[in-house]
Amino acid sequence: MYSSICSAILSDEITDMKLLGQVAFLLLLGGIWCQNNRNAKAGGKSTRKSGGNQGGEAGQSPPEVDHNSGSTGGTGNNRGTGGTAESGREGTAGARAAGQQTDDMRLHFLKNTQVTCNDGTAAGFYLKEFRGSRRWLLFLEGGWCCYSKETCDSRYQNIPRLMSSSGWPQTKRGSGILSSQAEENPHWHNANIVFIPYCSSDVWSGTGPAPTPPPRQRQGREKVRDRNTNTTEYTFMGSLIIREVIKDLIPKGIKQAKVVMLSGTSAGGIGVLLNIERVASQLTQLGAETQVRGLVDSGWFLESKQQRSPNCPETVSCSPEDAIKIGLRLWNGVVPDRCRQLYKRGEEWQCFFGHRLYSTLTSPLFVVQWLFDEEQLRVENIYMGGQSLSTEQWQYIQNLGRELKNSLREVTAVFAPSCLSHTVITKSNWMTFQVRGTSLPRALHCWDRSLEATRNNRTPAKGCPFHLVDTCQSPQCNPTCPALVDRATQQELTLLQMLVAMGLDLQNLGLDPQGDADSLASMVSNGG
Repeated sequence: MYSSICSAILSDEITDMKLLGQVAFLLLLGGIWCQNNRNAKAGGKSTRKSGGNQGGEAGQSPPEVDHNSGSTGGTGNNRGTGGTAESGREGTAGARAAGQQTDDMRLHFLKNTQVTCNDGTAAGFYLKEFRGSRRWLLFLEGGWCCYSKETCDSRYQNIPRLMSSSGWPQTKRGSGILSSQAEENPHWHNANIVFIPYCSSDVWSGTGPAPTPPPRQRQGREKVRDRNTNTTEYTFMGSLIIREVIKDLIPKGIKQAKVVMLSGTSAGGIGVLLNIERVASQLTQLGAETQVRGLVDSGWFLESKQQRSPNCPETVSCSPEDAIKIGLRLWNGVVPDRCRQLYKRGEEWQCFFGHRLYSTLTSPLFVVQWLFDEEQLRVENIYMGGQSLSTEQWQYIQNLGRELKNSLREVTAVFAPSCLSHTVITKSNWMTFQVRGTSLPRALHCWDRSLEATRNNRTPAKGCPFHLVDTCQSPQCNPTCPALVDRATQQELTLLQMLVAMGLDLQNLGLDPQGDADSLASMVSNGG
């Protein structure tokens, strides 16, 4: 701007001294402005270069300052401390300053750097705060486990995010019960939501010590590639990660919580069963007067019926029971004390099964379980929508529903639809599934109200059910079940259509091949 003014003045050959004086003054101001701008840019570069150290110190900042920890050295976990992360922090801080809520959960790494993922990278959690709320929802991610060098190496190669934090994004958007939208999550959207990524591969049970000397923070994949020994160098610290997350949430206000809901899906659901008593004890020792509750989604498994070799090879062919038996030694795994006392040494694996563990727990527990869980079927090499299905496998599927119902009989709070699926509480359409006309969010709300009434010595409200188990016997007999999808064509099918596609001889079973799912449901529910 200033050069254009100057050229215009010179071209007009203006000689008025007064005007020249004004131009000179403008040029002087322009020079000062340019110099200040250069200084500001230099200062910005200096700040960004030192961003890693500042990230480590930011862990001590007030709660409203996000701190994507930069204290993990060379793990790659502080990769976002440049312009993108800074602008994200500024935007979040600005929204909070204006009294607005952000929908994103933001990544925080554990302050205790000795508690890590499998490969030695920093463990952590995602947090979405809701200011003023005294309710906390802690969620444990699922993903089964590994239990030997071979299975862990394979897992690391194929699903590295379940063993390392090096690729985790800086933010995560919750869905289902983790959503902050009232339309999607009517009763828990205004809670403090904590998503704890699963990177320990030990069904959240491990207490394995850190290697000695302590691991240098480096990219975990390099660590695996450089391994030349037959011993497993991974660390398994799932139970310790939960403990450290709660410690790091103390400055955020979890000690003042009225309710803490420990939830999880699949292996994360088993993690709830294994850790809920320990979490309740930890919060009590911290002086909190909170009630810890558990929400187990698709983590209520039954033992496998498959006959396998008694000497389980350390491969994926092991049954879940054998995998846990082997894994417990590798992980230095722990189970709840009261359950462990029921079984002799070497039999602690039985505490990983909810129907064996439930009676020993004192914390309130809500179990969400599809009666025909797809992962339970996969253990028996049954893949709905796959290539084939034998008459024996179909019989197993039907028996599974009956056995799961029986195992849930003594559970106080339960939501169990007769559907073929796996996991539900984090699905955006979780409100659409019903048992006897009651949705899952409604059932959870009824359970909440009942627990609050009991705590306050009041009579629980009537007509608000939270023990909901489908009475019809067949898979997919509940009209709100998720649709079945053919794996090859990705087309939606009715149950009978899928059974035909999988080669099952329906006439030998007394079923009408031209019928539909309703006729099958009617026949089975009437004892056919």
